[in-house]
Parts: sequence; C-alpha cells; structure tokens
Amino acid sequence: MTLATVGYYEAWWIQLLKAVLIFAVVFQLVPVILLVERKLLGRFQHRYGPNRVGPFGILQPMADIGKLIFKEQFRPTNSIGWLFAIAPAISMMTAVAVVAVIPFSNTVDIFGTEVGLYGIDTSIGILYAFAFGGIAFYGLMLGGWASGSKYSFLGAMRAAAQLISYEVSQGLAIVGVIMMAGTLSLTGIVEYQEEHLAFFIPQFVGFLIFTVAAFAETNRPPFDLAEADAELVGGYNTEYGGGRFAAYFAAEYLNVLVVSGLTVTLFLGGWSLPFVDPPTWVDPIVVLVKMVLFSLFFIWVRATLPRLRYDQLMSFGWKILLPLATLNALVTAILVVTL
Repeated sequence: MTLATVGYYEAWWIQLLKAVLIFAVVFQLVPVILLVERKLLGRFQHRYGPNRVGPFGILQPMADIGKLIFKEQFRPTNSIGWLFAIAPAISMMTAVAVVAVIPFSNTVDIFGTEVGLYGIDTSIGILYAFAFGGIAFYGLMLGGWASGSKYSFLGAMRAAAQLISYEVSQGLAIVGVIMMAGTLSLTGIVEYQEEHLAFFIPQFVGFLIFTVAAFAETNRPPFDLAEADAELVGGYNTEYGGGRFAAYFAAEYLNVLVVSGLTVTLFLGGWSLPFVDPPTWVDPIVVLVKMVLFSLFFIWVRATLPRLRYDQLMSFGWKILLPLATLNALVTAILVVTL
C-alpha cells in the first residue's frame, strides 16, 4: 500500500538529461562570475581588470584554468597523500550535490511529458542542502590537516571554529521560513512565496542573518579567515597547486552560486516575479538572473569591507547572530500560532 508520494518521480533518462543540463549551465557560470569579479574589482579599485586574453579579456578565466590544469602535481613530503588528493574533490562534489535541489521552476509539460525544472524535489530539501554544506567543511579541514604544514593546519582549525560560529545561526535563520511555509521542500517554499510575499519581507531579520552567514559559509571576505593570506600565507590551501588548487578555486565560486541560489529560493521568491505572471520558460532565466545579481553583491562586499579579526568573527557569531536568530525563530513561532 502506498502511504505517501514524496516529490515527483520521473523516468531515469529525464533525470539524467536534467542533471547534465543543470550542472552544465551552473559550471558555465563559474568562469563568468570569476571574470565579472576581476573586472568589477578592477573598477572598484581604480585599475584595469583582465584585458589581454581575448576580446576585452573575456578568455582570461580559460587561460587561468588551463595554466593550473597543465601544471605539474606536487605535494609536501610529510603530507598524507590520499587525503591530500581527495580533499579538493570533496569540496567540489558537495557544492555540485546542493545544486540538485535548487528549483528553477515547477513541473512543466515538455512534448507531453511532465518534467520538473530541478534536479530533485525532496521533502527535506533544506536538510539535504545543510547536510552537504556540513560535509563540505571536511574538504577544508582534511586539506589543511593532510598538507603537513602549520599554516595549512591553522587555516583548517579556523575553518572548524568558523563553522561552529555561523552554522547554528544560519540554520535558525531559516526556521521562520519553514514555519511560515509549512514545508521543507524548496519547491513548496517558492510556491508559498508565489501566493503570498517573498520571505525577505516578513523574515527580513532571518534574511540578514542568513546572508551574513553565507559569506562565512563560502569563506569570502570579510570572513575569509581560513585563508587569510596576510596571516596564514594561504591557509588550508597553502600547499596546493596545479589542478588541485583549481578544484578548490572552482569550488569557492561554485559555492557562491549555490548559496546565491539557496538565498533566492528561500527569501527572494525563486522563479516568481511580483505583479507579473510570465510564461513558464521564463522561470529558469528569472532564477539565474537573481542568482547572478546576488553574486554581484558578494563581489561588492569583498571590495568594500576589510577582513575581520578572528576573535571578532567568533564574538559576532555567538553574541549577535545566534541571539538574533533565536529571537527571530521565537517571534515567528508565536505569530504563526496566534495568527
């Protein structure tokens, strides 16, 4: 006897085609975001960005990736070989796994076949995303520890402490969204926002907390303390070079897109547009545009704010973010029950 239907089941070949298409699009966005960041940072800092390789420097990311891939692989003699090699792969795989639950639209009819414009629509989509976000930490931790370098190890320890400081607040920040939407499914959360308001309005405090924690999640300035080149040379990836460093590098920018996608889904309405009901084929474009715009916000903050001290991050996480996130969840629970 069937007790329940979770999500929407599709034929295996449809799932395979969707996986290839979604990941191909997202991976193509990584060099685009990298180029845009370098161009914008140049403008912010009153200098030229990349302008030599290709027209207007647009092939610079390809040149950087090619240079790293064709470099000779190396590692310190006192490093742990298999852990040193697998750590960057963990960072890449976990980022890609989270892309699978980001919805670009609901189910649509394509040549008579119902197809969901997402990788998978699981009833525990948020827990799935947070689970892989927690596993991604091991890519940094193992990379720093397996390198056999004191600077790398210090970067790994900072990553561990940083994770504890912001992960709890980030989880609590979306509790209000879950209570108001009444579901853990990311598709269901977007559908709720279609019928009501985008959650960044009623859950503005949660949106701010989630956004701040997202910067720490991606190890981006002003929370790039696990790398901190002025203090730790390069942190957890100090001893990495060639293709393995390229994997870490790509994972960082892929995580920016993933976090942007989650923010768009949870707080910015996903594929919905206020006061407009566009055709279904526009939905993925809306999500991608929102993701890119939020990624530009990451770049703007990087060019604007200086890196925090290590103790400042810890104090900010435990003394400000956590109490605010707890209070937001409590107030939301009271309002949901009473109203």
